[in-house]
Amino acid sequence: MKFGVVVFPGSNCDRDMQDALQNDLNKEVIMLWHKDKDLSMFTTNDCIVLPGGFSFGDYLRCGAIARFSPMMQSVIEFANNGGKVLGVCNGFQILCESHLLPGVLLSNGQQKFACKNVFIKTDKSEPLKIPIAHGDGRFYADEKLLNQLEANNQILFRYCDEHGIVDEKNNPNGTVRNIAGIRNNNGNVFGMMPHPERATSSELNNIDGKKVFEILGLN
Repeated sequence: MKFGVVVFPGSNCDRDMQDALQNDLNKEVIMLWHKDKDLSMFTTNDCIVLPGGFSFGDYLRCGAIARFSPMMQSVIEFANNGGKVLGVCNGFQILCESHLLPGVLLSNGQQKFACKNVFIKTDKSEPLKIPIAHGDGRFYADEKLLNQLEANNQILFRYCDEHGIVDEKNNPNGTVRNIAGIRNNNGNVFGMMPHPERATSSELNNIDGKKVFEILGLN
């Protein structure tokens, strides 16, 4: 599997993602500038990553301007053809703005930037310690959509404590139903607020991020 990492003005986790994929997961990585369009070097077995940061300064609304970049038009087509796409933090916001994922990301419930280690889990996995760093990470959707996400098994991760308990006390941003990440109905587009690329190195005493890539089938 080959990875493409899109770089927008204001991306600040693009090199973190490149380093994690290349050096910790031993993957081939191609950096993609937002003004370019060419994805012909990728197949649907590969993955395009939208990294964290503040694309276009988060002006207007997080991810709203990046959604219209030339590269994103190609990414949307790539995803609609079955290619894998992962959006992390600001990348998750861009995916929602692009309507590749449902719902929206709103300002954190406490109205403060959150930057710390948290625990997340799937319905079956052990708790994984993954960092967060966001001011607009509160996932929101109406009850009808939330019930659809639950029924279709589209909720990837929920915030929890170190023992796997999912409750309001361990919700760092006020997100509905403790949602930390979702996927599309076809299972090829993934979005999450926590940063797995910041937890893939033994030098950081945390390699739980590698398990996130395994869970997503991107290993």
